[in-house]
Amino acid sequence: MITLRLALRNILGTGIRAWLNAFIISLALVASTWNQGVVAGMDEQAAQAAQALEYGGGQYWQENYDPYDPLTLEEAHAPLPGELQRLVDEGKAAAMLVVQGSIYPQGRMRSILLKGIDPRQRLLDFPTSALAESGAALPALIGSRFAKAVGLRTGDSVTLRWREPGGAFNAQDATIVHVMQTTLASIDSNQVWLPLERLQEMARLPGEATLVTLAPGTPSPEAPPGWTFRDIDYLLRDLRELVKTKSVGRVVFLVIFLSLGMLAIFDTQVLSIFRRRREIGTLVALGFTRGQVIRLFTLEGALHGILAVILGALWGLPLLWLQARLGFAVPAGTEGMGISIGEKIYPAYGAGYVLGIVLLSLAVTTLVSLLPTRRIARLKPTDALRGRTS
Repeated sequence: MITLRLALRNILGTGIRAWLNAFIISLALVASTWNQGVVAGMDEQAAQAAQALEYGGGQYWQENYDPYDPLTLEEAHAPLPGELQRLVDEGKAAAMLVVQGSIYPQGRMRSILLKGIDPRQRLLDFPTSALAESGAALPALIGSRFAKAVGLRTGDSVTLRWREPGGAFNAQDATIVHVMQTTLASIDSNQVWLPLERLQEMARLPGEATLVTLAPGTPSPEAPPGWTFRDIDYLLRDLRELVKTKSVGRVVFLVIFLSLGMLAIFDTQVLSIFRRRREIGTLVALGFTRGQVIRLFTLEGALHGILAVILGALWGLPLLWLQARLGFAVPAGTEGMGISIGEKIYPAYGAGYVLGIVLLSLAVTTLVSLLPTRRIARLKPTDALRGRTS
């Protein structure tokens, strides 16, 4: 207790220098927590958007379907088995048909995916009802990114071409009835959405589908023969891996800020030992052991970390809370990041990470404070009283 009171008095006696060191470390703590919160918030928002707009509670894939290989689409369709058809009829699932095709906007050709979906479905949160409300001969729904890329707007007419099962190509003009605003590129990029029955008729695949999406919370029956069930963990696996690679930057961020703080603590300890050598000799002469003196100086350095935690809580917690509540606008040009996010990012902070970073900073601060004090163990009291440290 005496050592603690003496260490605290010595720290507060240094004045502004102690608070500057504490502020630097608190800046590292708050900045690292904020950076982690942004990554976690992006992950959470992207996962929620993917589930609401595309994955639902999981999907059944026709056994030949591979979303990364368009060459499989020619065979990736089959009639719906009885159990899956029952779920679709009850509104607990939505069937989709995916057909490879081409679009000819303004005389240019572009490869696309034609996706058929029931306009009456309410399972996925995007405006498929626009396909039913239009009186167009062949209504089409596209995303804003794709519309911007090909120069299409609501009301425009565009030619679609697709290949029928026998190998013959067919074409028809479609009318863009709605351009949807969505954060999810996987339902937007190079895709045209059509009424399911119309696409089945056009592709000569009556009653067939490529995948079936379950409503969230719906129990998943055993996959019928010829179909494979993909749960949410599987469907979000690529997103998790992408976020994991992007989160490597937060480690670099943390190391840089902690290094600056630890450098300040190290310099402070070295300077303190140099300037207080007579005090060290006096303490030893008064009966302090070398171990007690080392603990005193180490404790003084560690108190910088404790002050940093307190200081960071005072100014950092309100700032982090405000960011999590209000979010911040996403700058232009972030679509190429590969993560589906909205107009704002809302950071999400985990208690485990915050506690871990606090404990790490305290441990590193204590270690850095201990390193310069090793020379005290070799110090003779008579030399210290003369002002010598070696």
